[in-house]
Amino acid sequence: MLRPTRAWALAAPSPISSELASAADRLGVSRRLLGVLAARGCARPEDLESFLGDPVAALHDPSLLPDAPIFRMRLERARERGDRVMVYGDFDADGLTGLAVMVLALRAWGLAVEPYVPSRFADGHGLSVGAVDRAQATGCAVVVTVDCGTSSPDEIAQAAGCGIDVLVTDHHHVPDRPPGATALVNARRPDSRYPDPRLTGAGVAFKLAQLLLEDGSSAGRARWLDLADLATIGTVADVAPLLGENRAIARLGLERLRRSARPGLAALIRVAALPPDRIDAESVAYSIAPRLNAAGRIGEVTLAARLLLATDASEADELAGQLEEANRTRRDLTAVALAEAREVVGDPGESPAVVVAGPWPVGLIGLVAGRLADAHRRPVVVFSTDTEPWRGSARAPSGGLDLARAFGSCERHFVRYGGHPEAAGCDLRPGAVDAFRADFQALAAQGPSVVAQPSLPIDLVVRVLDVDYTLFHELERLEPVGSGNPPACVAVLGATVTRVRPVSNGHVQMTVAKGREVLDVIAFGRADLAGAVRAGDRVDIVANIGSRQFGGFESLQLELMDVATAGAWTAAGAWAAVGSPESVA
Repeated sequence: MLRPTRAWALAAPSPISSELASAADRLGVSRRLLGVLAARGCARPEDLESFLGDPVAALHDPSLLPDAPIFRMRLERARERGDRVMVYGDFDADGLTGLAVMVLALRAWGLAVEPYVPSRFADGHGLSVGAVDRAQATGCAVVVTVDCGTSSPDEIAQAAGCGIDVLVTDHHHVPDRPPGATALVNARRPDSRYPDPRLTGAGVAFKLAQLLLEDGSSAGRARWLDLADLATIGTVADVAPLLGENRAIARLGLERLRRSARPGLAALIRVAALPPDRIDAESVAYSIAPRLNAAGRIGEVTLAARLLLATDASEADELAGQLEEANRTRRDLTAVALAEAREVVGDPGESPAVVVAGPWPVGLIGLVAGRLADAHRRPVVVFSTDTEPWRGSARAPSGGLDLARAFGSCERHFVRYGGHPEAAGCDLRPGAVDAFRADFQALAAQGPSVVAQPSLPIDLVVRVLDVDYTLFHELERLEPVGSGNPPACVAVLGATVTRVRPVSNGHVQMTVAKGREVLDVIAFGRADLAGAVRAGDRVDIVANIGSRQFGGFESLQLELMDVATAGAWTAAGAWAAVGSPESVA
């Protein structure tokens, strides 16, 4: 018997009120899709309207952000005085796109702006001493941080001592000792009244652009809405939940990327060979964001920012070509570093967390930590010994140890640190690795465990005959999908396999009977199925429903997430949703 590799879990049905049903009718939402959305938390008509209605209407008042009035007031004074403003971003895709949003917004508002892109190697995480020195040397009276600064109290104090006001705009965990900045615009502050704390660094920058540029005119609104493409890339790249205001930003930004991308992004889309009219969150996550990140990972710190701010198409094409080359180099170096790290880690056994150090490039240790955390299903910290102090990057499986809080508890071991529940970074004090490892593993042992067999939530149970373009288009309204709002996971029960064949790179293609036709199935990374499944077998398949184009034709395809012998899954109500096992083929 073929058993599932994950724990299938059918979403419990949620009650649907008459008001919610009426809202669904107004928005053209089918009962199947309404059931999926209700189970995912759309319990009220206003939830449904926010999810599927006008995305601009789903944006909140930016003046509700903590210290937003102070932020605006200080920049108004800078504009009156002619003060120069440094915008200090972060070196990842969220920080880079957030920097571009802030630079373009402040320039449109009439300020003289100097962008500063930090180096992973020289500057590290957070506001750096080097940036403060540069601000003083170039006569900048104000520094605006983007996607960083919440954990930089010493550098902010240094800036204040030089007469420089620091306006922090960030979304990272706020420590017990927040920095003494002129403004700390962070929706995660304990005293925040902002309705949605899930904004990324680029999302916060976008909201502040709205705060400055919205003047009640159509031209003013167009200026800040035009920045949604950049904010979307940062939101998706930082794996923020695509719900609430993040979803609204992503809907606005993806439409702009598809319709009229700015020169730098248009060039990047071309080198990535993406069809412009089909850009979606997946394109951003797996094609656009990695290329923006690549240059900073191998040392070319300003390349991506120059591309995002480019106004000339020829210059943009040249910069995009350089980013493409940097991305190829990044892939090669990552493969080597990952192989070496895996050899060092070996079998971690029952250890609650993995802490490993080696001479790996600083720009790659986050990628290595992520791969190891996925493989071992536990928190992982990878240190690069190439820097002084050692630079660390941590990743943890969703639902496990909160890295931001764990690093806060280990603060004594760090020169500086910051992060999120599932991703964090630090600079380690000299000689502290063993003490840190002991403390971190003790915290991991006390934290929530991550089960070896992860859950696979299922949104909908159908028969093979129900898999058609009507269902595909209904579920397509979940877009943009990603973190927090995954593609609909559909269980197709009792399918009869008609063909199985291995294809390249460890993938397997299958077809299952659909009346007198067949339905294609692709199983990525499941080479084992070539020997485990045969024509004539009846199986239950859990999959996303996709549509592919080939030879000028479009057809549906099940993108397999798991499979089991028909009937192996006995969730209450599963078969009842589609009829008896004998009637589903």
